[in-house]
Amino acid sequence: MRTRAPADPEVREFTAEVVDVDDRTVTLDHTYFYAESGGQPADSGTIDGVQVVDVQEDADAVRHTLTASPSFEVGDAVTGVVDDDFRTYCMRAHTASHVLYGAGRRLLDDLGYGGFDISEEKVRLDFTTPTEIDDETLVELERLTNRAIWDSLDVSWAEVPADEATARDDVAFNTKTEEGVMADADTVRVVDIDGWDVAACGGTHVSNTREIGPVTVLDRSNPGEGLTRVEFAVGPAGIDRGADRHHALRRTAATLETNLDDLAETAAAVRSERDELQDRVRELERAAVADAIDGFDTVEKQGTTWHLGVLDGVDPNDAGEAAKSAVDDADVVGAVGGDERPYLVVAAGPDSDVHAGDVVDAVTDTYGGGGGGGPPFAQGGGLDADPEAVRNALREWEPAD
Repeated sequence: MRTRAPADPEVREFTAEVVDVDDRTVTLDHTYFYAESGGQPADSGTIDGVQVVDVQEDADAVRHTLTASPSFEVGDAVTGVVDDDFRTYCMRAHTASHVLYGAGRRLLDDLGYGGFDISEEKVRLDFTTPTEIDDETLVELERLTNRAIWDSLDVSWAEVPADEATARDDVAFNTKTEEGVMADADTVRVVDIDGWDVAACGGTHVSNTREIGPVTVLDRSNPGEGLTRVEFAVGPAGIDRGADRHHALRRTAATLETNLDDLAETAAAVRSERDELQDRVRELERAAVADAIDGFDTVEKQGTTWHLGVLDGVDPNDAGEAAKSAVDDADVVGAVGGDERPYLVVAAGPDSDVHAGDVVDAVTDTYGGGGGGGPPFAQGGGLDADPEAVRNALREWEPAD
């Protein structure tokens, strides 16, 4: 026995006979509770006042799980009441997913159906398509979906011979996710949204798209290879999310001292200006580091001029690049970071006899940390010493015999 919910989704209350009771699991001679299937959750409600928390369908019957063992017995007549709010939400959400898929038919190449799920706050639909669903496409999916809803398209469903349904190019199939659709070898239940979308489906649906209400597309992601997941909200959740976005856009426009129509252009200009300022700041920072190195103390050792100093608030990579730029052919530059655990960079000119890697190795052997490098440049970090002590160690360094 299958649930009668898909065929008569408007039924919210019915009387049935109890045919089996197994602790909290109850089976009726017929039911209008929807059993979880194909991404649509099970209905909630009550049977003779006892809360229904789950509904599942197996090969033999629809099983209702209650919150407690019931007082009624096999053979009793009971009243089932389907939760109206949740059923209505699921009907709207499920039909909305078909409308969104219909929008995808008009925008995406080689479209396939990769999955579907309804949760309390949002709905997700997985597309299989080689088409990149970028921001522009995502917005167009939402626009076409809401336009089809506004057009008040009739929604109908019918059992169609299986061979006829599978031969039709306009019928969307996914037998893995739409559980139960192909369970009957003879017929397939086909849902038709007035030609906008036609799909094999065992769920509950509204009778006209106008009953769905506004749909707000929330986001997209890639849950697996070849899949693009689009998440959207229906009803109050969609209205609230749309209002939140509208408010955020208006706040952003006010902050940028522009209007909504010019917001994108203004934001692009602000970003360009920010990038230019960041580049300028970087240039100034590099110039400041270069100036600081120019002011380093100089020490003459074995015919080589060493420029040694401490750099405060300078990134090790920036210090390294500045040291490389500042070193002359026969000179050595040693810069120590003025941090609690200082770093060290050493750059040696090609005509000097100093091996920068040997210098860093000697310092890290003394003060810990790690690092290394070759003859022209080396770097170390995590030194357990005061920056001035590290600089003094550079003053005293002599190559090993």
